[in-house]
Amino acid sequence: MIGHERMTPAKARALSGLTLAFFGDGVYEVLVREMIVKNGSLPVNELHKRAVQYVNAGFQSSAYDKIASLLTEEEEEIFKRGRNASGNNVPRSSNPRDYRRATGVEALFGYLYLTGQNDRMIYLFDVICEG
Repeated sequence: MIGHERMTPAKARALSGLTLAFFGDGVYEVLVREMIVKNGSLPVNELHKRAVQYVNAGFQSSAYDKIASLLTEEEEEIFKRGRNASGNNVPRSSNPRDYRRATGVEALFGYLYLTGQNDRMIYLFDVICEG
């Protein structure tokens, strides 16, 4: 954790779904990169290829399927806020459903990090990355 004060759940919920997703995208990517480098040094292009396997709309959309039954009501609400956010322009290369669900997952990870729920965040990340 970076040495900043955590937000209260109320303050974090006051952020828009896209703001939570913006932040959560970075949090999720750091978790992926950490997982990859813990497996040892590789050429940078190989590190990037491995990261892209986990940091894309298709994978993150399927990640939701892995954790959906584990989410609390609050977590599900945060996911839905990210998924349903307006102004979420889907890139042409992405499936709209996958892209929106990926945005929901990113919002959830942003919320969990901002509110200091790191153990929960890591638990869900581990479930996502299992076999």
